[in-house]
Formats: sequence, C-alpha cells, structure tokens
Amino acid sequence: MEPLEMFRRAPEPSGRDRLVRYLSGLLAWAGARRVAVAVAVVLGGALGGWWLLHAPPPAVEQALPYTPRTSVAPGDPLGSSTTVAVAPLGSSGPSVLVVHVAGAVATPGLVRLVSGSRVDDAVRAAGGALTGADVNALNLAAFLVDGTRVYVPRLGEVVAPGVLADGGSGPALRLDLNTATVEQLDTLPGVGPSLARVIVGYRESQGPFRKVDDLLRVAGIGPSKLQQFRSLVMV
Repeated sequence: MEPLEMFRRAPEPSGRDRLVRYLSGLLAWAGARRVAVAVAVVLGGALGGWWLLHAPPPAVEQALPYTPRTSVAPGDPLGSSTTVAVAPLGSSGPSVLVVHVAGAVATPGLVRLVSGSRVDDAVRAAGGALTGADVNALNLAAFLVDGTRVYVPRLGEVVAPGVLADGGSGPALRLDLNTATVEQLDTLPGVGPSLARVIVGYRESQGPFRKVDDLLRVAGIGPSKLQQFRSLVMV
C-alpha cells in the first residue's frame, strides 16, 4: 500500500445506505420495545391473579338490632310514622311481651314487643289508633305486662269497668308481682325505685308471692301503703 492511501477519506455512504441503516435501527428498537411490553403484561397478569387469590374478604357491616323510640307530640294520632321496637314474629322468652290490642286500631290482634315497652308502643304496633279513637282514656306512658289486653275505645263509647287500660298515673294493667320488674313496680302509686328494688329482692330471696297481702311482709309496706295500689297488682 502506498503511504498516501492510508490518509484518504472513506467514501461517503449513499442515500440508500443511510436509509437502510436507519430502518434497521428502527426495527431493532421497535422489537425491543415489544418485548418489554409483553414482559410487563405477563408480570401484571401474574400479580393480578395472585392478588385475587389472596385478597382478604370484604368486611361486612352488621346492623344493630336497636330501634329508637320517639316521643309523642300532643295531637299525634298515634300513626305509623314513629318506629316501634317490635320483637320478631315467633320470638319468645323473658325479653319479649305478647299483648292483645283491640278496639279502634288499624290492625287489632296480638303484637309482640320487647320487654319494657309501653301502651303507646302496643297501639303503634297495631297500626295506630283510628280517627275518632279516644286515646286519652289510656295511660299511653304505662308499662305493658305480658299476656294482657289493651282496648282502645272510640270517643263517647261506654266501656265496662276493667276493660280499659288504666287512665291515671299508674300502670296500664294490673302488674303480676312475681314477674314485674323494678321499673314497672316504680310506676305504682306510693312505690318509688327504692321500694321497688326491695320488693324484687324479697321475691328473689323468699320465693314468689302467693297472694297480694304477702306484700305486708316486705319492709316499708304497711296496710295504708298497700291500699294505694292493691287494685293495680295481682299474683
């Protein structure tokens, strides 16, 4: 080789050669990108499948069985707008009351209510009082007693004594001394919460009452005290 040959510049590539080189590089880049996308798709599918198989079950919210009771405003016809804590059909046990609601109500018959319910709750559970019902003849705030009957009369209706729930400040119906709670006994005239607890304590320690006069054995109850509520209790 001649000395000057090594210093000669290489010939410039033609336009065709440059185009071929560009297209080759573009194809190589596109191929590598497709491979990367495919790998990402495979990995994403694998991770998604693993998460579906191992994801924790969704939390389930449990509804509380409590149902609020709303106060009755003056003039309220005792309709069905207020929620009443009604026991499920077929329920039984000491926490459930079964009472018979009759008279001027939408759906007279047996109703099941939770223990501690009042006459107002029974009337509402029976669909509410009808137009023309004399709800003032009842003591709507009185506690209910299991196995009793609440009769809602119409205005001007003459009802035999003993049929209506009591309309005064005492309980709606006669209380069973062997099943009444402290709260129910507290509604009796002349009996406060302290004496009510004494009555229940005597019953639990000495056994069930055999007659109403057995209350005279309870500390704090004398003949005059018993006379205040004798007609409102039973055994």
